[in-house]
Amino acid sequence: MSKEQQIQKKIINYLEDMGAYVIKTINSNRSGIPDIICCLDGKFIAIEVKRVGGKTTPLQEYELSKINKAGGKAKVIYSIEALKSFLRDELTQGKG
Repeated sequence: MSKEQQIQKKIINYLEDMGAYVIKTINSNRSGIPDIICCLDGKFIAIEVKRVGGKTTPLQEYELSKINKAGGKAKVIYSIEALKSFLRDELTQGKG
C-alpha cells in the first residue's frame, strides 16, 4: 500500500467515525476528480490526498477550484492532522 493510500484509509476511517457520507473515487469519467468526496454536517467536502512533497496536477487544481467556487470545500491534504485542522476550521465557520 502506497503512502497516499495509507493516508486515504486513515482519512476515510476518521470521516466515517464522524458520521460523514464518504466516497473514495477510484476511476471516474472525469480526470482530476479529488480522491475523497464526502458530506459532513451538511457540507460538501472534497479532498485530494498527497504524500508530503507530492504535487497536484493543473487539472486537479482546476477541479478543486471549481468545487470551492460552487460553494463546496475542497483542499489538498497531506496528513490526518491536516484534515483535522481543515475540518475544525470549516465546521466552526459561522458558528458561535
